[in-house]
Amino acid sequence: MFTTLIVTGLVWMQSAEPPLPAERVERMQAAFRESEKKLTDSIQTEPKNVELYSRRGDAQFFQGKFAEAVADYDQMVALDAELETAHWRRGIAHFYAEDFDKAAHQFEIYHTFDNVDRENGIWRYLSQVKSIGRDKARQNLLKYAKDDREPFPAVYKLFAGEMTPAEILDGIAKAELTKEDRAKRLFYAELYIGLNHYVDEEPADAQRHLAEAVKNDWGRKSGYGPNFMWHVGRLQEDILRKADAESTPKE
Repeated sequence: MFTTLIVTGLVWMQSAEPPLPAERVERMQAAFRESEKKLTDSIQTEPKNVELYSRRGDAQFFQGKFAEAVADYDQMVALDAELETAHWRRGIAHFYAEDFDKAAHQFEIYHTFDNVDRENGIWRYLSQVKSIGRDKARQNLLKYAKDDREPFPAVYKLFAGEMTPAEILDGIAKAELTKEDRAKRLFYAELYIGLNHYVDEEPADAQRHLAEAVKNDWGRKSGYGPNFMWHVGRLQEDILRKADAESTPKE
């Protein structure tokens, strides 16, 4: 089930099977390419249509075209300044375009729009780990006075160094939940545990947890926000998998 690889001096236990079949990924990518093309044509005739830039930005992000997604999300804000504060997708696009200071800033201003959503604080932390290091990022964790939906309070404790991944997953396993609620909590827990391992430069653990998030159909089938985050997990797992393949010595 797992293959042991030596990558830059580390033992990487990589899943032998990617979380999605290659043909399914290619069908998705083809659909995103077609959507991008049609939206580009539409923008030619409606250059001030914010919704068109929003949809094209998503189509580009889902293809891994992060700089292009940032440009479209920026154009949305240029056309309608009221969108700036709440534009969390722009923050994530900045993160994957490796502009971590701008990513952190986007999540900081989002906090003025919604000071309950710990998922926003999670992304600010991830961005700051990449820009200023884990210790300072922990010191800068946004403060929340009100409870948020699980598993985000537990994940926030993970980032604060107050919980372990095993404790989060064990808590979900022991909780009395409906099948859908359990799938939902597991999706977000695996996603953010994986991303936490990623920013801590622990690629094997990151890939393992992200693969579990991608295999969880709750995110893919749910509404817009969860579906967007499912694609984040898919893209990040794929980035790690490709980096691993490029690092593996050829026989």
